[in-house]
Amino acid sequence: VRRPAASPHADDVDIYVNSIVQAALAEGAPRTEWPVGSIIVKDGWDGGDLELIAVMEKRADGWFWAEYFDDESKYSGKPSVCTDCHKSGSDFVRAFSLPK
Repeated sequence: VRRPAASPHADDVDIYVNSIVQAALAEGAPRTEWPVGSIIVKDGWDGGDLELIAVMEKRADGWFWAEYFDDESKYSGKPSVCTDCHKSGSDFVRAFSLPK
């Protein structure tokens, strides 16, 4: 479901999660971090046009970020532009909170 965004990613976003995130949310057990293997994808839309695709993957050494514009990666790895903003989220996820 596309919803308005309060982030630098775009005016509106679609957010997708993989089965690992989905299972952690459905489980409902309190968590302090997202499981390794979690993947979250955000499509950023401006005026009905797809502007970017942002991807987060939880790895053993923490989150890996990538952001694509026009099929090319503008950011990848652990760039400060991602980590500085996302550090305010639940285990670096700002779109939704960890189950409590």
